[in-house]
Amino acid sequence: MSENPGAIVYAAAMPEGEEPAAELREVARVRVIYGDTDQMGMVYYGNYLRYFEIARNEWLRAAHVPYRAFEEAHGLRLPVVEATVRYRRPARYDDELAILAGIPEVGGASARFVYAIRRVADGELLVEGHTVHACIDDAGKVSRMPAAFRAALSGSAPPPPPARSSGT
Repeated sequence: MSENPGAIVYAAAMPEGEEPAAELREVARVRVIYGDTDQMGMVYYGNYLRYFEIARNEWLRAAHVPYRAFEEAHGLRLPVVEATVRYRRPARYDDELAILAGIPEVGGASARFVYAIRRVADGELLVEGHTVHACIDDAGKVSRMPAAFRAALSGSAPPPPPARSSGT
């Protein structure tokens, strides 16, 4: 895996008993646009789940298992069946955010992603959380993940992308 010296890497753990520790690696950067903020000038709370989705998709892409290719090749989906977000500090318009992700658990038919969002300017932790995804077929029936996909998810964290921002 290639290394990006500007990437942010953290070991993160939730309180004991909540979820396993995972190495979180920066997988995306986003610049907050006005459309992501609420009347108080802070990122609207639901938008952090969108940022988690960006991280998840970029993590998969960097691990060479893009989500669209997984769907098309196997006829399977990975819907969110659980989501937790812990808000620590607000992000505001024009903040550049580093979105970090890791996968501490991969089961036969599910995977847990963990996330952290930090403000790039000062490194402050703004949000952390996790999502759990079940593997289902087109009929909505739980299905085992293909072995190669499970292996890709269980591997080490993917390399970070080139440093760049999305947004205006």
